[in-house]
Amino acid sequence: MPQAKTPSARPALVLSETDAERLSALALQNEAAHPVTAGLLLDELERAQVRADRRVPADVIGMNSTVEFVDEGHGQARTVQLVYPDQADITAGRISIMTPVGAGLIGLKEGQSILWPDRGGETRVLRILKVGRIAA
Repeated sequence: MPQAKTPSARPALVLSETDAERLSALALQNEAAHPVTAGLLLDELERAQVRADRRVPADVIGMNSTVEFVDEGHGQARTVQLVYPDQADITAGRISIMTPVGAGLIGLKEGQSILWPDRGGETRVLRILKVGRIAA
């Protein structure tokens, strides 16, 4: 019987030019205050395939996207909107890109999974179920 596929490496990422530029500046500005998350985000930006804004598929997570995902550690689906730090409000379902989960979601597409550290340093599998893009 085949085993379920567990992510062993970080999956391919796609980012818009605008998101890549803004997030690079944000991560660099936050290196001193949030070194771990800024480092994770910079690593993801470095390996992402950057495309013209209009060439990013609708099922790829970008800034302001609504994302339904499962943290395999809990098994429960969550729906959040990925936002900049000044717009974050966990009670309203808006999570900051400058959190471990936020940095792990950017650039993924529906159906992908990623092994990603949580705030406590434990590695989790995040599996993307659905992505909604908000028109800019």
